[in-house]
Amino acid sequence: MNVDIWSDIACPWCFIGKRRFEKALAQFTHRDKVTVTWHSYQLDPSLPEHYDGTELDYLSTRKGLPAAQVQQMFDHVTGVAAAEGLSYDFDRVVVANSFAGHELIHLAREHDSAGAASGLGGSRTADAVKEALLSAHFEQGLDIGSREVLVRIGTEAGLDADQIASALDSGAYADAVRADIARAAAYGIQGVPFFVLDGRYGVSGAQSPEFFAQALETAWAEANPLVMVGAGGSSDAGTGTSPDAGLDGQACGPDGC
Repeated sequence: MNVDIWSDIACPWCFIGKRRFEKALAQFTHRDKVTVTWHSYQLDPSLPEHYDGTELDYLSTRKGLPAAQVQQMFDHVTGVAAAEGLSYDFDRVVVANSFAGHELIHLAREHDSAGAASGLGGSRTADAVKEALLSAHFEQGLDIGSREVLVRIGTEAGLDADQIASALDSGAYADAVRADIARAAAYGIQGVPFFVLDGRYGVSGAQSPEFFAQALETAWAEANPLVMVGAGGSSDAGTGTSPDAGLDGQACGPDGC
């Protein structure tokens, strides 16, 4: 089963949503058969590569929100994040355009695809890069628009430093980022995080682990419906008898047996 996730590196609820989804996936019976793909989305593509000012300044001036309201929002989100084991520090957040970070995630996705073609499988590199970028932005106060930061994150996830620099210099994955954003628009996605399960079920927002667990079960059941075997419809190999021969299909229900 495929799970496609649209999110922005500069979105606090996207990190929270990632943690909650991971909790649900860890308990999902068929988790080894689930492929997770990260897709790009930008909440503010107009941001300059570097913004001179704090996160509070940015939201209050560019979004027209009162500073007190922004601070209240920070306090609320920080508390929610802490409950998920995340240590947000909005005072240290460096406001920066996330486009280059999304390009790095696409490079990591290609790295994973090459591994899958070699029989290694998984999406570990892309997930590690996504995780590191979110942590760098919200917990560590690092500049996600900085080439040095991006190269370090990529190499720590297993990518080659020269390959990262070349990809960012050439814009090799810029079209892939834009394609993700266009696909989000085609789906009608107007906010992130947004989860699409098997191309059929959409889940908007950082829902609870229980909600995600139910969504996973629903999508799995839809793709893998239970097939009932009729009486005498199968037989034990070599015996010619039904597996339940002699039981006559008796069962117990809410009203008795």
